[in-house]
Amino acid sequence: MVVLVVDGYNIIGAWEELKVLKDHDLAQARKMLIEKMAEYQAYKGERVIIVFDAYYVRGVETKQKNYKVEVIYTKENETADECIERLVKQIKNVKTQVYVATSDYTEQRTIFAQGALRKSARELFIEMKNIQQEIEEELATHKRSQISTKIPIDKDILEVFEKWRRGKH
Repeated sequence: MVVLVVDGYNIIGAWEELKVLKDHDLAQARKMLIEKMAEYQAYKGERVIIVFDAYYVRGVETKQKNYKVEVIYTKENETADECIERLVKQIKNVKTQVYVATSDYTEQRTIFAQGALRKSARELFIEMKNIQQEIEEELATHKRSQISTKIPIDKDILEVFEKWRRGKH
């Protein structure tokens, strides 16, 4: 099994489209990242967990499931990095490979030490673009195959066939 743990705010701050959106509406940037990771999860079939840093928010850790993506808001006084490190320890085993998507160099070193692999924000962005392109190509191929199965028939002949089908010779 493969698990991708995403450092939410790190990715939002690194992807231009999300960074621009964050400056106006942070909640919308989070939502867009979750939607993009849901596409990723659906295409790749991997478990995806997004961790958002709630360091400045009072309260307990909250977990949500959006689409098939797990979203975690860290508990009070816990950083996203600490939560990610805890998750890697819990999830990583012989049968499970964990990737952490972050461009935080310190975090990368820590997760390497725990046996996880990393994907930089740029690598994940490129992978997402490739997935979107593959989906578009598959849809176009499917659409072409549907069109090619139909035989172009003149409208007058179609009317004759329809009369025959209804038994009105």
